[in-house]
Parts: sequence; structure tokens; C-alpha cells
Amino acid sequence: MANPLDISAKLALDTQSLEQLRAQAKHSPDQALKAAAQQFESVFLNMMLKSMREATPQEGMFDSEQTRMFTGMLDQQLVQSMSSRGVGLADIMVKQLRGQLTEAVNSGQRIGAQPLISALPSAYSENAQQGFVDRMLPFAMQASHASGVPPQLMLGQAALESGWGKREIRMADGSNSFNLFGIKASGGWDGKVAEVMTTEYKNGIAHKQIEKFRAYASYAEAFQDYANLIGNNPRYAGVLRQGGDVAGMAQAMQNAGYATDPDYADKLARVMSMVKIQT
Repeated sequence: MANPLDISAKLALDTQSLEQLRAQAKHSPDQALKAAAQQFESVFLNMMLKSMREATPQEGMFDSEQTRMFTGMLDQQLVQSMSSRGVGLADIMVKQLRGQLTEAVNSGQRIGAQPLISALPSAYSENAQQGFVDRMLPFAMQASHASGVPPQLMLGQAALESGWGKREIRMADGSNSFNLFGIKASGGWDGKVAEVMTTEYKNGIAHKQIEKFRAYASYAEAFQDYANLIGNNPRYAGVLRQGGDVAGMAQAMQNAGYATDPDYADKLARVMSMVKIQT
């Protein structure tokens, strides 16, 4: 039977794994220190490989969105393979921090791997958020060229509504609806729909209810439908008049009634400011 605290082979990318790592720090600080260092090494390798790819020209004759997608998949496999063997960074971190751990134990303190573990969420979070932006950027740029809707708005809206891709709307059978924008199946929509529980605000009070949302065949179709909605509906004309003003676009979206959340403009502006478009 596997030890529930032995998570050295897992990457702490979710709350459950992170809590297990914290629990391991309480019961076995030395093992947790090694596991946390390995997590950092994996995140570092992923960011390093991503930076190397960005520095490589990708506009050749044989380059396309498909080749970039498969390259990304290959990079993920390389990171997993390299981090499983290690490149020495984790060993250096353990060596440096083990001295602090020993001093803490001798003095009766409990430090363990907690400082290292506490830094994991933000390190991974930024990497995951940029990964979401990079994956969706081609679809946003294509829809923007056709409609004039700023890609910053589209990517920010998609990130906010889907939790950076972590809370995508699913169909009844578990398949992806590709609806990153929370667009409801109204306005004469005759395509497929996904029925999910959502939060709506009435008089500033949150209520849970089942709503029908549009379902698409691809992300490209979802971005195009969103761009058509914002670009061709007079209701959102004020959004496009804001130019590149992030706060202005966010407030205009709320004024147009895109969402019932009274804090929607602030949330959207904050997420849009986090979107880094790398072309």
C-alpha cells in the first residue's frame, strides 16, 4: 500500500497535492524538503524551456498552430522526463536549506519545508496563467483581426470566466463545451447547449441556479462567437470606444450588463492587467 504522504513523484499543481505536501512537512520535514525542491525544479525547467522556445523564430515554412501545439506537448514530456531525473537544482536547494532545518530542530523551532512549500502556489500560478494566455492567443488574434475586438479583452474575459481554463463549462457527458466566456444560450441560439450550475446576482445577493450556455465545436469557434457578440451588438458599442483602456473596457462591459456580479468590472480589469500578450 502506498504511503499517502509520499508525493515526491507528483507535482503540486492542485490544492489536494499541496495540502499533502504541507502534511508531509509536519510529519517528515526532510522528505518534504526534497519533494518541495523537486517541485521548484520542475517549475523552473518548464519556465526555462518556454523562454527558450519564445526566443526561437517560429515563422518558418513548416510552422503552424498545429506544430506549435505538438511542440508544447513535447516540451511538457521533456520537463517531466528531466525533472524525474533531476538536473541538480533541487539537490542544491536541499543542501542549502537543510542547514536551516537542522538549526531550527536543534533550537526547538519547526520550520521544515514550509517556506519553500508556501512559495509553490504563486510560482506555478503565474506559469499556468501565462500558459493559458499563450494557448488561447492564436484564437484571440484571429477573432480580433476579423472583428476589431481587442485581444486583451477577449483573453481577460476568457481567463476570468473560466478561472484561467480551470473551470471550463462541461457538457452533460463531461466533454468540453469550449465556452470560455460564459455566454448563455439566448438570443436565438440554435446550437448545442450545456446546462450547469452558476451564480447570478439579484439586488447584489448571490443565488445559485441552473443556466443554459452555448456549446461550440472548438475554441476558435468560441472566440469568433464572442467577438461577433461584442463587435456587432450596439449594446457593447461603449466597450470598443475605450481603446486600450483596461479599466474603461471592464467598466463598459459591466454597464452593458454582461454579468450580474456588482464587482465584475474590478475583477475583469484586474485579470486583464495580468494578461501578457507575447507575439
